[in-house]
This record gives sequence, C-alpha cells and structure tokens, in this order.
Amino acid sequence: MKKVNVYVTLRESVLDPQGSAVKGALHAMDYKAVQDVRIGKFLELQIDETAGDIDALVKEMCERLLTNTVIEDYRYEIEEAVSQ
Repeated sequence: MKKVNVYVTLRESVLDPQGSAVKGALHAMDYKAVQDVRIGKFLELQIDETAGDIDALVKEMCERLLTNTVIEDYRYEIEEAVSQ
C-alpha cells in the first residue's frame, strides 16, 4: 500500500479572498507578523501497489478531478503507508 499526500494551492496569479479574510482576522487578533495567507487543500490517498504506475495514476486523478488546473497548482508525495 502506498500513501500519497496531495497538496493543492491557488496559482500565484489568482486572488485568494479566503486567504485575505484569514490574514485580516489574524491581524485583528494582533498577529501582525503574518505577511500573507494562501488557502489550499490537502488530500491523503491510500493506493494499492498493484495499481500499476502510481505516479501516472496520481497525475491523472489530479488533472481530471482533484484540481482545477486553470487556477490551481498541485504537488504530491508518494510514500510507504504505515500499517497499524
């Protein structure tokens, strides 16, 4: 089993009103050192190793469903899943 961590963020050229609202709230709470906030999403996938080329599979999933490639960038890490 492989664990895949997918990080999705808005492209730098895209305005992030949610990030701006969080930044404003942090400043209102006197966390003035915060210079910028960008909001993204994190996905954790468990993928069966017999699925074939996991790298290609994750790229396909990201581009077809998990991200909006017009306004979002993504990156991912593939690692061994820890069994409990």
